[in-house]
Amino acid sequence: MTQNLLVIGSGIMGRGICYAGAVGGFKVTLQDISEQALVNAKNEIDSILRKGVDRGKLTLQEEEGAKGRISYTSDLLNATKLVDFVIEAVPENIEIKKDVFTKLDSNCPPHTILASNTSTMSPTELGSFTDRPDKVIAMHFFNPVHKMKLVEIIRGLETSDETCRHVEDIAKHMKKETVLINEFPGFVTSRISSLVGNEAFNMLMEGVGTPKEIDRAIELGLNYPMGPFKLGDLVGLDTRLKNLEYLHKTLGERFRPSPLLIKYVKAGRLGKKTGKGVYDYQSEGQMDESKLLVN
Repeated sequence: MTQNLLVIGSGIMGRGICYAGAVGGFKVTLQDISEQALVNAKNEIDSILRKGVDRGKLTLQEEEGAKGRISYTSDLLNATKLVDFVIEAVPENIEIKKDVFTKLDSNCPPHTILASNTSTMSPTELGSFTDRPDKVIAMHFFNPVHKMKLVEIIRGLETSDETCRHVEDIAKHMKKETVLINEFPGFVTSRISSLVGNEAFNMLMEGVGTPKEIDRAIELGLNYPMGPFKLGDLVGLDTRLKNLEYLHKTLGERFRPSPLLIKYVKAGRLGKKTGKGVYDYQSEGQMDESKLLVN
């Protein structure tokens, strides 16, 4: 059984995966090139663990046990020495991922499985950067990781059945439900989510409704736990745009990014991480309609 888990990237997804791994009983190393990012990640993970205790979802012993199983480092090469399983959670940029997978393949033990938390990119292509394509797979978590149940597992062309079974077992220990699918651009969930989010921006641009009303309609009418604008702001509108650009390139016109989404990203309004996206998180309540970039 996997014991030593390495998570590459301490952003929103990386720190969430680190939390899930530690609570699931794995010894987890969280690696990032930024020391400040690691400090921020540790503070947030500690906060989520404390809230878990306060809400009765974790015991004090489970909280302390999880904290004790996490280590933080900026030294990638040292972190790879004894690792059994890696989950990469760096930005959705193929050149960055290529660099990471090449280094992992060169330095991890031969038995180590290499997974990517990508929401759109090809595990077959990622596997081609290594000499172990049978041990490369996509393991798509959802934000916020500590609340969302699903892990979408995507096998590449060369991914072995053994690797798939191992990843399903790891997700089970993290208390996640899984779906195992064959690779195709956007997988299942990203294709649907990207279409809904993009169409919401088109409706906003057309004046169909305010962000609040569109979100409310989707939440109550279609039983989505979070409306497309709230979700986009949480994930990051720049990330949403990159996903759409990739899907537009690979799957065609129906994924062409909304001009309004492009305008928001150009304006630097990327969501919660910048304080403003569709909604304004620097002041209470919904952003005034007069502040929306709809013209």
